[in-house]
Amino acid sequence: MGRYETAKLRNLGIVAHGGAGKTSLAEAILYNCGMIDRLGRVDDGTSTMDFEPEEIKRRISITSSLDHCEWKTCSIHLADTPGYGNFIADTRACMRALDCAVVILSAISGVKVQTEEVWKWANEFEIPRIAFVNKMDRERASFLRAIDDMEKALGARGVAIQCPMGSEENFSGVIDLVKMKAYRYADDLSGKCKEEEIPSEYLAEAKRLRDMMVETVAEAYDALTEKYLETGELTEDEIYDGLRIGTLRNTFTPVLCGSATSNIAVGHLLDAICAYLPSPLDRTPAVGTDPVKQEVVERAPAETEPFSALVFKTTSDPYTGKITIFRVYSGVLNSDSTVYNSTKGVEERIGQIFELEGKKQHAIKQAVAGDIVAVTKLKETITGDTLCDQAKPVVYEPAQQLLPVISYAIEPKTKNDEDKIHGALHRMIEEEPTLESHRDPQTKEFIISGMGQVHLEVIVEKMKRKFGVDVLLKTPKVPYLETIRGSAKVQGKYKKQSGGRGQYGDCWIELAPMPRGEGYLFEDKIVGGVIPRQYIPAVDKGIQDAAKEGFLAGNPVVDFKVSLYDGSFHTVDSSEMAFKVAGSMAFKKAMELCKPVLLEPIVNMKVTVPDENMGDVIGDINSRRGKVVGVEPKANSQIIRVVVPMSEVLTYSNDLRSMTSDRGLFTSEFSHYEEVPSHMAQKIIAESQKANGNNKAA
Repeated sequence: MGRYETAKLRNLGIVAHGGAGKTSLAEAILYNCGMIDRLGRVDDGTSTMDFEPEEIKRRISITSSLDHCEWKTCSIHLADTPGYGNFIADTRACMRALDCAVVILSAISGVKVQTEEVWKWANEFEIPRIAFVNKMDRERASFLRAIDDMEKALGARGVAIQCPMGSEENFSGVIDLVKMKAYRYADDLSGKCKEEEIPSEYLAEAKRLRDMMVETVAEAYDALTEKYLETGELTEDEIYDGLRIGTLRNTFTPVLCGSATSNIAVGHLLDAICAYLPSPLDRTPAVGTDPVKQEVVERAPAETEPFSALVFKTTSDPYTGKITIFRVYSGVLNSDSTVYNSTKGVEERIGQIFELEGKKQHAIKQAVAGDIVAVTKLKETITGDTLCDQAKPVVYEPAQQLLPVISYAIEPKTKNDEDKIHGALHRMIEEEPTLESHRDPQTKEFIISGMGQVHLEVIVEKMKRKFGVDVLLKTPKVPYLETIRGSAKVQGKYKKQSGGRGQYGDCWIELAPMPRGEGYLFEDKIVGGVIPRQYIPAVDKGIQDAAKEGFLAGNPVVDFKVSLYDGSFHTVDSSEMAFKVAGSMAFKKAMELCKPVLLEPIVNMKVTVPDENMGDVIGDINSRRGKVVGVEPKANSQIIRVVVPMSEVLTYSNDLRSMTSDRGLFTSEFSHYEEVPSHMAQKIIAESQKANGNNKAA
């Protein structure tokens, strides 16, 4: 591939909801540009961009794949992004590094929630975009309905610059509303077409849509508006200019149509990408922070500027190891050089530079401003880090990560797997920044959290394939707590004689509740030396140890106060150990008298669902002992805010997907603890006693 100047680069993402045809479109683009010699198919597992075994197995995109191609005068860095909710976080990280996007609208199903999400992110990152109505050759396809749905759901202003010739099985090509010419495509997947005059049956509709297009394009800038108001018409060149300016300013969104799998009108889409979407030079300079001076700095996309780049993705390959993918924002990067990781404050050695071609890599000697490239075997650098010239440091802000929505416990199958699990998880988190892992100090389980059950299942599969670590996914234990509602004064006395020196510890304590969330308080009220000072901390330690083991169901006891006010000791037999045991005995005895109760964690959830599913979702939340605290209307959807017990939503991701046909989204965060209803508490306590062989009475 020849070297292209920055003005000819297009850093393009293909984005939409899952199943809209993003990977099929990427495949058709690569085929039309001559990068591949045959059209692969997602359903056959032969597409260039879905190459991971987990993607081929499920026939969906799981991670963003990158390739590059040339079309006429442009060089296109192409990113095929995931659209399913389990994997869409990778799309957000990728969009941070892109300059433009093609948003696919399904001619059948229109806009789904995930498309709303990526559209919102495109607005956040100020990414100009064009829309492509795909699947025009499928049953129930409608071009105008898709545009109408886009405008209603996304709040976008769509302007058709093409219209289809026919639809469903009769879809044969497109009409260019700028040139007012028809293009009839061959039905052999070649992507070749013939220009012809617009057939009479489509002429009236084409003229109507062209008039609407010209009227909208005229608003791109003042001079064009004045010309249109004076003459009522625009020249072809003026329309092209207005379309480009309006697209770059996000005034409107040009809409095209076609079929990716039939390779119809993909060439026209490529023309539009080169004509209307921005190069890096059309974007504002990259803004970062000087880590030394703590000042805002800018980097223009020029080779004369100091080198700077943002790492937006990390992968690992069984053969080449860790692959770091980044967008060059300024300057030049040469192979076999040294760069500075300004996020970590360390130097990194750059070996060979690669352009990505799906699962393959193509070595290049140099990367310039605007390029998206990869390097291997960086030691310290991870996703979100900035690489730059050490003499002119800058730190760029990465895309804010989405929060995990579901957690599972993982259990290693063998001792060997247990030994390797930490390293494997560390490597997976480098690849999947939304993945979180920790060991629950209460349940002792290893917990991993991600964007959905399928996401975590894929993580488990990758751990086995890439790192040879085999684990099982299990629903995690709920971290219940225990507390008290009453007070009691009791004695804890430990006396043991077994020949020789004995053991003696005696303490009187008062156990009382504390306000929720206040924790534990120990008060020393001993006077007159009835318990020597050196033994008082042992009583405290005995109580704390007993509280960790719980009383009802083996859960930690919280929010209580202990006052140590009396006791006795033996000059020979007393010891720290004896008073520790006495404190533990006193605490357990007091718990029986203090009306112990079980507490459960409550979470706040924000659930975004289509309008038609709101009733079902609210009814389901109510059945889970949840409370709706607010509903906020959104275009074609509703945001429902709820508080609900954690135990009721451990697998909510799967249930919401089922209720909404994968159109619902939600986030959750811990809120507080509340008392478990008595009938449910009895069941939880009984199950715990059975599991632990615990015969203590509730």
